Amino acid sequence: MHRILAVGITACMWAGLPCMCWANQTAKLDVKLTPERLGAGTTIVFGFQIAGSSGEVPSPLTEIDLRYPANLGIGTSGLGLESCRRARLEALGPDGCPTDSQMGYGSALVEVPFGPDIIHETATTRTFSAPVSNGHLALLFYADGESPIDAQLVFPATIATAPAPFGGSLNTSLPLVPTLPETPDAAVVQLSSTIGPLHLTYYEQVRNKQRVAYTPKGIVLPRSCPRGGFPFAATFSFEDGTRANAATRVACPHAR
Repeated sequence: MHRILAVGITACMWAGLPCMCWANQTAKLDVKLTPERLGAGTTIVFGFQIAGSSGEVPSPLTEIDLRYPANLGIGTSGLGLESCRRARLEALGPDGCPTDSQMGYGSALVEVPFGPDIIHETATTRTFSAPVSNGHLALLFYADGESPIDAQLVFPATIATAPAPFGGSLNTSLPLVPTLPETPDAAVVQLSSTIGPLHLTYYEQVRNKQRVAYTPKGIVLPRSCPRGGFPFAATFSFEDGTRANAATRVACPHAR
């Protein structure tokens, strides 16, 4: 694949075709809670879209700070009963992590400038619980490139407190993904991921030493909904030094 890209870019240079340049970025944040029942466990499904002006490839994303509502029971969710270490995940992939360490899954879309065209790279993502880092809960995101380039990336995240009206934040730094010499790094333009028990299966040992499958409780919602709904916000940082902000609210559930 790299040889094909090199030949194509060289041809574009000889033909005098314009290069792809970065532009100011805009961001959109989407969040939903599945199911949304006050006082019960749920899965957070979040996603974002990054766009450059005039359809150009945005600058590569380097950091995400996602802020979530107060009083979400992440610590009592029953998720991440075991931890996965980064070295094992990098060496062995998801098979190197305990089953009870997975906390979510998703997908991502990456764009790579290719002369006057844009190549789209798809990847699946999985989220694992990691050992506590400096007193903070920690996660590991694993991205597995599918097409057209086969690549695997691991990047860490930490959970910390956040000022009102939020209760906490999930901060992660994304590694730059080089493509070819003297060409821009790949840019993440879409991501959708879960944190919660949706489609996850955990196992526990019972007295007869058999493993029994079960579904974790999930992130527990507070018993009351804040006025205007559950607030979420995110700040996106880019390689060119710019930032973009996005916010959304999940409407309060209807009373039964």
